[in-house]
Amino acid sequence: MKTKQLLRGRPGEQETEEPDMTNHLNQSGDAGIAIDELKKGIKKYLAESFGTFWLVLGGCGSAVLAAGAPNVGIGWLGVSLAFGLTVLTMAYAIGHISGCHLNPAVSIGLWASGRFPANQLPPYIVAQLIGALMAGVVLFLIANEKIGFDPADFAVNGYGLHSPGGYSLFAALVTEIVMTMMFLLVILGATDERAPKAMAPLAIGLCLTLIHLVSIPVTNTSVNPARSTGVALFASADAIRQLWLFWVAPILGALLGAAIHRYIGNPKARAKSIP
Repeated sequence: MKTKQLLRGRPGEQETEEPDMTNHLNQSGDAGIAIDELKKGIKKYLAESFGTFWLVLGGCGSAVLAAGAPNVGIGWLGVSLAFGLTVLTMAYAIGHISGCHLNPAVSIGLWASGRFPANQLPPYIVAQLIGALMAGVVLFLIANEKIGFDPADFAVNGYGLHSPGGYSLFAALVTEIVMTMMFLLVILGATDERAPKAMAPLAIGLCLTLIHLVSIPVTNTSVNPARSTGVALFASADAIRQLWLFWVAPILGALLGAAIHRYIGNPKARAKSIP
């Protein structure tokens, strides 16, 4: 705000104006807030990248490196537990930073439920894809050093001839939609402010484990477009051609789960762990 000061005592003197410091201070304050918000955003995106990196490395890594080891292989049960444990551990590690989505379908489902701002969707999804691709690179560098390694067995998702159990496209589509729908219902319910405190990561991790136990034979379990993309790009051309389903189905399932929760849950209840 400008202030006027009259220099008195000298005839003919004119009014002079003091410099406007208020606007300058306001602009400096706004710039500081913007920088703080940018730093906070970068931390969230890095957390999502590292979290998704861990999910793909731990989950897909267990399938590629440990599931079929002679005599001591962990099998489908071990792979299912590995995926659940990656989410469980990361939820405690970064849940308070980014919300620990680790999954484009989860981010979209949270947005559809009113828990997540639309302008954060693109950077979150990009961060998740970067983390998944980094994990794919690391896993490929390790697995490729094994004698007889076949990229076609790189923990990819598929249907038809590329389904572990030989299931059709329709079966894969239904499986991925329904499983992702249930995953979102558990996430939204477990992070409701009325749910038991500190139990959300356990419920979500166990849910993902159960989802894998059910659906590994059908599609090798995706429910996560980033997880599917992170390994498909290092596998066969068929894995890339079938990748569309593992984007479309999880997103549809997430939207369906969000819609159901908005109806049966309390839309005014805020999440404890989704910033």
